[in-house]
Amino acid sequence: MIINALSFLLGYLILKTQLWFTIAGVSCILIISIFSLYNYINQIRADIKRFILAVKTRDHTLNFRNKSTKGSFPDLYESFDEIIRTHKDIQLEQDAMFQLIRTILQQVPVGVIVLKDNTNPDQAEISFFNEAAAALLKVPSYKYWHRLKEHLPIFTTEIESIQKGGKRFLELKIQEKLIQLSTEVIPINLYNTNYRIISFQNIKDEIEQKEIEAWNRLIGVISHEILNSITPISSLSDTVNSMVSNKDALNKEELEDLKPAIQAIKRRSLGLLDFVKDYRLIAELPTPELESHSIGDILQHIQVLMQPFAAAKNVKLSIGQTSSKITVSVDLKLVEQAMINLITNSIHALEEVDQPEIEIDYRLEQNKLFIDVSDNGKGIEPELAEKIFVPFFTTRKNGSGIGLTITRNIMKMHYGSLEVSSVPHQKTIFSLVFNYV
Repeated sequence: MIINALSFLLGYLILKTQLWFTIAGVSCILIISIFSLYNYINQIRADIKRFILAVKTRDHTLNFRNKSTKGSFPDLYESFDEIIRTHKDIQLEQDAMFQLIRTILQQVPVGVIVLKDNTNPDQAEISFFNEAAAALLKVPSYKYWHRLKEHLPIFTTEIESIQKGGKRFLELKIQEKLIQLSTEVIPINLYNTNYRIISFQNIKDEIEQKEIEAWNRLIGVISHEILNSITPISSLSDTVNSMVSNKDALNKEELEDLKPAIQAIKRRSLGLLDFVKDYRLIAELPTPELESHSIGDILQHIQVLMQPFAAAKNVKLSIGQTSSKITVSVDLKLVEQAMINLITNSIHALEEVDQPEIEIDYRLEQNKLFIDVSDNGKGIEPELAEKIFVPFFTTRKNGSGIGLTITRNIMKMHYGSLEVSSVPHQKTIFSLVFNYV
């Protein structure tokens, strides 16, 4: 307003008067006022630049406390201070969360390496390298991937083979010690930057513990079976020995008494031989000869093989989608053996069940092919779910206890698995699971 008034006054004096000294004085005052306004605007602009720079550089020491109380724009400078304080609180909260996550990752017993991808793989930067990773790999916390690659080429090569994501089981020999690593790579993009999260853990001790538990269960079952046969054989042998000792000849009555004991010894000996044959059957499965077969053909073969047996037991056997042309690479004989084992178990589980029925079908889920064998039999109690795959464990009087073990081994040889779900007395499903691409 002063500048406008001075400008109007100066124009009036120049046009209407000859007061040159007054005109000169008003001109000086006008120039000083314009310069003062220019400096004031520049000062505000500089303050705004300082504020923006502080936000960009996360400088939380800047404040406008004086100008927010004495300046011409207190609300503006007060807003600047409030934004900086809020930004500082958010940053502190983020830093605290980052430190918490970092501390957690440092304490977990799983090795974690976060790799920041680069156009040049050899110059890829390692953003995070926790203590567990350094301890497992027996290396320092390297900053660059190529340094780790020089030290552990086998490990880094395997990781690079699944750089787009996936899991891998590795065996490494580090400082003359063999370790078995379960590794996983997860790619992630943050703020237009690609990262790879590499996690791994040594499962050698866990595998050894599981192996010991499996051997203990197997030895327990084998010992039980052998003792069940050896005990009566030993007792009968003592009986026979007492009957023939100190005798040069036996009469007819004594021979008749010996026959049952000798026959019992023979039966139990044959039982032990069958037991050993069953054990060898588990250990000596043939190597699969893989060929492409359609699911329809597999299901048709099973229908031809098992329909008469099911009908003889008054069990309704329903097989669906026998016309399917979906193909899978399998050893047909071994897969048929696995299916026969499952169907036979289902038929025995359906004894004394009203309207017994077995359904066989297939489904595709998440790159996996499932061949399901379901029945409405007595099912599997939860406490037995972990025991049914133990060799020679059986709930049937005349069962060998090796059918499910052989079936699971057949699936493992096909790089698949055997899954089971059961609601007792309602529905039980055994599934042969194949990897399908």
